[in-house]
Amino acid sequence: MQPKKLEIPVEHTTLGNGLRVVASPDRSAPFVTVGVYYQIGFRLEPRGRSGFAHLFEHMMFQGSENAGKMEHIRLINSSGGLLNGTTNYDITNYFEAVPSNALERVLWLEADRMRALKVDEENLRNQRDVVKEEVRLNVLNQPYGGFPWLDLPPVAFRNWPNAHNFYGDFADLDAATLADVQQFFHTYYAPNNAVLLLLGDLDPAGAFALVRQYFEDIPAQPLPPRADVTEPPQTEERRGEVREKLGPLPAIALGYTMPQRETPDWYTAAILDCVLHGGRAGRVYRKLVQEEQIAVDVGGGADLMDTNGPTQMVTRILHKPEFTSEGTIAVFDEVIEELQRRGVGQEELAAVKVKFRADYYSMLEGGMGSYMPRFGLMHYLACFTLFDGDPHRINSILDEFLRVTPERIQEVATEYLVPHNRAVLLRRPVKLGGAE
Repeated sequence: MQPKKLEIPVEHTTLGNGLRVVASPDRSAPFVTVGVYYQIGFRLEPRGRSGFAHLFEHMMFQGSENAGKMEHIRLINSSGGLLNGTTNYDITNYFEAVPSNALERVLWLEADRMRALKVDEENLRNQRDVVKEEVRLNVLNQPYGGFPWLDLPPVAFRNWPNAHNFYGDFADLDAATLADVQQFFHTYYAPNNAVLLLLGDLDPAGAFALVRQYFEDIPAQPLPPRADVTEPPQTEERRGEVREKLGPLPAIALGYTMPQRETPDWYTAAILDCVLHGGRAGRVYRKLVQEEQIAVDVGGGADLMDTNGPTQMVTRILHKPEFTSEGTIAVFDEVIEELQRRGVGQEELAAVKVKFRADYYSMLEGGMGSYMPRFGLMHYLACFTLFDGDPHRINSILDEFLRVTPERIQEVATEYLVPHNRAVLLRRPVKLGGAE
């Protein structure tokens, strides 16, 4: 029996200032989730401003014209709500989940900081220090910190937007003036560079009326040309090596550049990724951990749904020190070669599709560790709106993935999973003899 097609209700409109608004009502519980997604992320920040996208994720909680420092957080928490923000490759987002009677409060707060964020020397100085401390905590003083999401792109890519330090060079952060930061805000934090998401216990018509009341008088801004994120053709395997000062085991990351978004190969690559990295049932884990017992931990995947530019399918391997890195890579290559030579059987593919569909449904129901209600649905609606211009893709995109055939998987594996389309990064522990 075929699974029932998704029929998630979606309504959307665009305000006169260019702000796109998407609503998905669900009256099953008395709360709403609100998100504002700005089309500025790690790889879209301008050269010389590395780390600004992430810095602004922090700056946006430092107060606005009518809500003082920490007031945004206090008002959401006192309403019984949750809030957070994240920075990704192509977007920076801010979101809240509150009881539905607090919807107007959230819209007022989000509009106030979109209109008039408090950008001053004190906030810039203290948040710049917070970002630096976050880098020290999460990367510099953490075993395998930043591996491989910070380490691999400079090896894999040649175009600065895709290859630079996404957390930001301390020199760039230190050099930032108040004028630089104010210009960044007015350039990228404009209504015509954003989408507003409204999900949960709400009436779309009433919600849209509130949105117009609070957001429509925020002026649009002339947007700069979008950063050129294209990559020159890759013709050779790219290699890099970094030292691991704290972790005890050698680590390897292998990344294959994936097909362009919304192409037939892109859909196939997503299913291929699940074949290789579908948890303990994935071929890479089975081969390296269970069968050969070379690795103690294997993970990986491709961020295809929420990226809008060059991205990779990355395999992350922590292997036992008695095995060499080259020997481990050779066994990994056996997995790829077997897939290219013999393909995927119908039974295995059917199981992979069941898992893929279950993961998609799970994301729509929760996501973000499931502590933020409907985060996944909000996130995908935002990506489909900003990247594809169609939030209704939420109901139909799964069909494209489930139509993938064994023959197409074998063809895409043969075309894309080749040495001259990959980057390999070795992370060698100093304690095992790596040079200081």
